[in-house]
Amino acid sequence: MSVTDEVRARVGGALFSKVAGPEGPEAQRRIHGTPGPRWFDEDAAIRRVHGDASMFVGGLRALLLQSLHPQAMAAVAAHSGYRGDPWGRLARTSTFLATTTFATADDAAQAVAVVRAVHERVRGVTPDGVPYAASDPHLVRWVHVAEAHSFLGAHQRYGARPLDPAGCDEYVAQVAVVGRALGAPDVPTTLAELTSQLRGYRAELRGTPEARAAARFLLVSPPLPWPVRPPYSLLAAAAVAMMPRWTRHPLGLPYLPLAEDTVVRAGGHAITGAIRWALGTPA
Repeated sequence: MSVTDEVRARVGGALFSKVAGPEGPEAQRRIHGTPGPRWFDEDAAIRRVHGDASMFVGGLRALLLQSLHPQAMAAVAAHSGYRGDPWGRLARTSTFLATTTFATADDAAQAVAVVRAVHERVRGVTPDGVPYAASDPHLVRWVHVAEAHSFLGAHQRYGARPLDPAGCDEYVAQVAVVGRALGAPDVPTTLAELTSQLRGYRAELRGTPEARAAARFLLVSPPLPWPVRPPYSLLAAAAVAMMPRWTRHPLGLPYLPLAEDTVVRAGGHAITGAIRWALGTPA
């Protein structure tokens, strides 16, 4: 093995262990190695999007966007443990996405059943006195819309092989399979519908203290060793640059269009390319 290969294996292994957790290798073998029918074919758009390094940017953007819904943010703040165990939460989320995208149909259905059971137990009241339930179909759809819009948008900007318009619609229709399974009603099945539904939630969104605290945690004080913070800052900047302009003030995010279109975008391509190289995914 060459020095380059050793470095790539070391960096890729460290990155994978952070994202997938200690059970990542076993989960990876089960997800990709178990024979049986899948929800999606090998050449499906959802597989191209969810298997690309651009998901690192899309995932951060999705978390920032989701935090703008007061009930959804209250549920996350009170029940997710994102501060006390952020890496555990990341591992659970990444494993769920990998399972529903790549694993057998039986494993995908089981993963959905586990999440729905957890949602049934997550209930409470926002600081403003508004009751919430994670199983509320309207909230489930919000999370779905925010994720789909973020994952696809990041892929189109930073993915190794962006989709054509038909492929974008295909992705939205395929990820809708997962959204419906989780209990979201009337999920979008085209990019135009996805954009329209995101716009339809705007009247409900605002930057609560909990949402701004989550943004600071994700962007300013993530639980990372100092050597890792510079590359993470490139991912974070790329995610912020993809946030709609109307979200910036409520979350206390900067808006620097010239820098975002030049320096930040170049940094986003550089870091996603580096992640792709480290993990050995196709360029």
